[in-house]
Amino acid sequence: MPFESTDLNRFRKLPLLAAASADSFARLTRDAVLQRASRRAVLTVEGEVSAHLAILIEGAVALESGRDGHGATLALLEPSSTVMLASAVLDAPALVTAWAAPRSEVLLIPAEALRQAARTDPALAFAVAEELSGCYSGVVRALKNQRLRGTLERLANYLLTQQRRQGGATRLTLPSRKRVLASLLGMTPENLSRGFASLAPLGVEVDGPTVTLRQPEALALLASPDASIDNHAAFDAARPGQADRERRRFVAIDFPVPEDTRP
Repeated sequence: MPFESTDLNRFRKLPLLAAASADSFARLTRDAVLQRASRRAVLTVEGEVSAHLAILIEGAVALESGRDGHGATLALLEPSSTVMLASAVLDAPALVTAWAAPRSEVLLIPAEALRQAARTDPALAFAVAEELSGCYSGVVRALKNQRLRGTLERLANYLLTQQRRQGGATRLTLPSRKRVLASLLGMTPENLSRGFASLAPLGVEVDGPTVTLRQPEALALLASPDASIDNHAAFDAARPGQADRERRRFVAIDFPVPEDTRP
């Protein structure tokens, strides 16, 4: 069923599709499907080749993986993230399972149409390359964060990222349940609880999903922000748009999700 002009106008504003030529845009949306999730909806399954590229328009998407009975949440994505773009470009099995939270809205574009359009549309191909580069940068930042820092430093920098992205407030709302946050930070739930307790002398107060930073300067001294790891560091100010191109990737886990839909 053809899309209404209002929907096509919305799609045209999506970062990946904004650069596409008129012909490419028509090709990409001709057989696309707009999926509105009434409940948790699986978008990709780890180890399987997906026939579609998913672009998150509204809501939230979680990326998860598991092995030998153990599972982990690797990332939470916010609009307008692409979901497993590399798999769509390579026509390769997905490396993670992706699912959309209830009330999410996702545009599903045939992966083959994307590959064909990118081969003939330089502007679209560059947009794909830029998106993939942002994903790569996010993965490198996450890897450095995990390998070069202890758990308290990771937690402190996470809270500083929250402070920046919630308008500089000292009273923050955690965007996900603490077990998910622990997984994202490479910690166990028990270690996360001990981490918050260890930060109490630095003015960190936790009350359910609410965290108050009484001494953000002291927290920053412990965190020791690094522009090559943290999107909240000063490097972003000198490179307008860079954080946006890397946003919502493996280190960006800070979007609001209603309580009843939190992963």
